[in-house]
Amino acid sequence: MKELIFLSLANNLPRMRLFDEIRFVIYRLAGLTIKGKCKIWGPLTIRPIGGAKNIEIGEGAFINTEIRFGVPKDKVIIGKNVLIGPRVMFETVNHDLRYIPGKGRGGWSKSIIIEDEVWIGAGSTITQGVTIGRGSVVAAGAVVTRDVEENAVVGGVPAKLIRKIDSKIEE
Repeated sequence: MKELIFLSLANNLPRMRLFDEIRFVIYRLAGLTIKGKCKIWGPLTIRPIGGAKNIEIGEGAFINTEIRFGVPKDKVIIGKNVLIGPRVMFETVNHDLRYIPGKGRGGWSKSIIIEDEVWIGAGSTITQGVTIGRGSVVAAGAVVTRDVEENAVVGGVPAKLIRKIDSKIEE
């Protein structure tokens, strides 16, 4: 009940700078683990109710609007300074391809890990069991079904390596 009340409150705060700066506190009261100040514009959709405890967000993260978390059993762990565009989906559950009469398709679940300093573009989908390595970029609209190595740019359906990012800073 606590999750439902605070999630509804945070999701329905007016879109004003003041509320954008403090909304993460209310999401924390809803049961999300938030490890420092971050900016969450919301609304967040968390399925099922009770799943908020399966979401961890690192300090300095920016989470845009209309983000969906499908987290009935396993976690979504978002690192520090991660940027998440609008309408991104994190789905920790999948169904089997085989249909068993009388039982249906069944399903399986695995955690999603987003390491520090990742940028996930608008409308992307991150599927169960995926780890996105530090400093990587996921292009808008990508469907990530496999792990992404550090400092990589991926895109497409399913997401594939586009190029590596040179992490050296030249002076």
